[in-house]
Amino acid sequence: MRIGIVNDMPLAVEALRRALALEPAYQIAWVAGNGAEAVQACARDLPDVVLMDLLMPVMDGVEATRQIMASTPCAILIVTVDLEQNLRRVFEAMGHGALDVVNTPALGSGQAEAAAQLLRKIQNIGWLVGPRSRRGRKASEPSRPRGAGQRLVAIGASAGGPASLAQLLRQLPPGFPAAVVLVQHVDEVFAAGMADWLASESHLPVRLAREGEPPQPGTILLAGTNNHLRLLRNGELAYTAEPTSHVYRPSIDVFFDSLVEHWKGEAIGVLLTGMGRDGAEGLKRMRGRGFLTIAQDQASCAVYGMPKAAAAIGAATEILALERIAPRLVEAFG
Repeated sequence: MRIGIVNDMPLAVEALRRALALEPAYQIAWVAGNGAEAVQACARDLPDVVLMDLLMPVMDGVEATRQIMASTPCAILIVTVDLEQNLRRVFEAMGHGALDVVNTPALGSGQAEAAAQLLRKIQNIGWLVGPRSRRGRKASEPSRPRGAGQRLVAIGASAGGPASLAQLLRQLPPGFPAAVVLVQHVDEVFAAGMADWLASESHLPVRLAREGEPPQPGTILLAGTNNHLRLLRNGELAYTAEPTSHVYRPSIDVFFDSLVEHWKGEAIGVLLTGMGRDGAEGLKRMRGRGFLTIAQDQASCAVYGMPKAAAAIGAATEILALERIAPRLVEAFG
């Protein structure tokens, strides 16, 4: 994998160089001192992964991520210091298409552990996107409602998800009668901060899903650990380490599949922006069960990967622009 480094601090660049040197398969393609240089470097020589700092002169990492994903999209990993102090910037960058976030490894004490965490994130991204090459229509009518019972909206998102989720949740009215469960690819370190941020954008309460609780009408629950979120036979939510084969945790497919197996009421599955294909097969199985399934359209996606995979296999009964998804949910469950 060829990797671009974007950071204005020489010590941070050196720490990243040393960490990457631990993995012979990784090659540094170039180093940029700010976001503007990174945009130019990607246009000139697109790497497999960009390690993007957030706080830089000339152009910060949020704007650089936006411009790169708009013009020369590639996998972007946010690597920066003081993550807890910059959660809003982190979510903004992820809203533009950054895949994940990790602390910058420091030189000296603790370097080995931090370097291992960085390398693990890069490896996960490599598994997700695969080898890089220089790189809607409406399906059949949705099935009829499943009858009386509880209602649930299950939403999966990855790269670009935080901003898309915020926009969707802003459109759900107070008193929305269905439970909502979100599965976003985000490290558990940032899940609580993301829930708080989404709560500030929503008319409905948003919090992390707790082990052993059932989905609740009018409440939005966010998967909050690095384990998968499942619905159990008794209707309660649980976290599980299995299956271990999934690259991203929590997995959207795992949650969708658990709904197919155990949810007894009405449900709608929604797959938003993201790289890779997590959620596509699970959405197809939800459609096969008779649930309404929705995929975000290409024009409104920050990264048209997961919804594209869903559309390609006929998993979505409807393919909608982001701004039309919440009104459709209200229409279906109004």
